[in-house]
Amino acid sequence: MTQREALEKMAKYCAYQERCQSEVRQKLFNSGLSDEEIENVICDLIEQNFIDEERFARAFVRGKFRQKGWGKIKIQQHLNQKQISDYCIRKGFEEISKEEYLTKLDEIITKKALNLTHESEFIRRQKTAQYAISRGYESNLVWEAFDI
Repeated sequence: MTQREALEKMAKYCAYQERCQSEVRQKLFNSGLSDEEIENVICDLIEQNFIDEERFARAFVRGKFRQKGWGKIKIQQHLNQKQISDYCIRKGFEEISKEEYLTKLDEIITKKALNLTHESEFIRRQKTAQYAISRGYESNLVWEAFDI
């Protein structure tokens, strides 16, 4: 594959869905291009606005929070795996308001609590809290939600 062909292919890849540099780099790595050619393609994609890390972070945060109900901790871990900068991650989290975040946490807690049929209130609270924390919500917010 030539550098030009790779650029065209990656432009289509990025136009279909928001992508970050690490995803594009991984895809190009498997194409057999040299490191220098890969970096040139990525630079061209950035210049042509096909890749924008901040835009990617905002879209990722919106999608994972609204569609999958993930909390900030889990979202941040996944963005870190994709080598997104802390600045872009902070910008991405601006997509979630505090009220919306707490409302979603309450929904998750309520839904999970209704599905548990254990006799003990203690066990129900523990399992519900553990579930919300595993979804990426901060433990202090989870326990505060029980006290309300």
